[in-house]
Amino acid sequence: MYPRLSIDCEKIAGNVRTMVALCGTYGIEITGVTKVVCGDPVIAKIFTDNGIRRLGDSRVDNLKKYAHLPGEKWLIRMPAPSQAEEVVKWSDVSLNTELETIRTLERACIRLGRTHKVVLMYDLGDLREGYLDRTELAEAADYVRNSPVLELYGTGTNLTCFSFIQPDTEKLRQLVEVAREIGADKNVSGGNSATLDLMLRGGIPQGVNQLRLGESILFGRERACYRYLDGTSNDAFLLRAEVLECKEKPSLPWGAVGVDSYGKTPVFTDKGIRKRLICALGRQDCDPETMWPTDDGVEILGASSDHLMLDVTDARREYRVGDTVEFRLGYYSLLRCYTSSYVEKEYI
Repeated sequence: MYPRLSIDCEKIAGNVRTMVALCGTYGIEITGVTKVVCGDPVIAKIFTDNGIRRLGDSRVDNLKKYAHLPGEKWLIRMPAPSQAEEVVKWSDVSLNTELETIRTLERACIRLGRTHKVVLMYDLGDLREGYLDRTELAEAADYVRNSPVLELYGTGTNLTCFSFIQPDTEKLRQLVEVAREIGADKNVSGGNSATLDLMLRGGIPQGVNQLRLGESILFGRERACYRYLDGTSNDAFLLRAEVLECKEKPSLPWGAVGVDSYGKTPVFTDKGIRKRLICALGRQDCDPETMWPTDDGVEILGASSDHLMLDVTDARREYRVGDTVEFRLGYYSLLRCYTSSYVEKEYI
């Protein structure tokens, strides 16, 4: 059945081993992030089988899927107060920015007879999550430290996810300084795959000892400069879609042009008559902007919710109805593939 996502387990395992060894050289431990694969327990097990001791996800439902696996489970999105009991039941650690939520977690721990580890997030300019006021941060740290059921486990930051502010040595030095000030420097989490470029340049200050990595492991690519990392594979995930229509058509549509689903007016270039395909795949299943045909003569023209349009005039092979076209995936396309129930998954 198609569309079908092929997942090469050995390539992922090789990426895990490479990244664990690489980060270990710099004294960095990895929390392996599984959110892009919706907490896939097969991939989570590949992580733990190949040297990762901590698993992280942004959704409690995903953490549940691999609760049986060894190692700490980190909730890497701030806990929702309405899910407090689920958070302390299914995660060992959570990233926090609100004292009221921390109090809610404490009450949930008391009700359930559990303990929970708290990492406090500090905003270094990306303006997504994190404390800005050091006094407020210190008050939260004191509260956690004095709780009978909570443990002050560390300090973290997040960069390049909203404003795309890049990590640098000075920012991470501030993180270490703050962590030491509030007595939460056991685990200093210096960000995500975007911090790897700084690490490789020797720019991570002493004291940062942990990164939350997903994209670099699964795609072999650091996030700051989008460079592929030596010794990794970038094609562990391949998507195949079936051809529904194959016809020669004009490249320039005719008639009055309206706006697309995003309110934008599309622009077309007249390239004459071209051979075009329609595949059984759409934006509900993938992200056309972050996927690339493995046949470099195939051009993605665009997609609607359920149709993917391709130009195959310059393709290396002849395509017919019923054939499949193969694509290498980036982060957001893989995310949609995993979220879509219409994409079959196979492990090879």
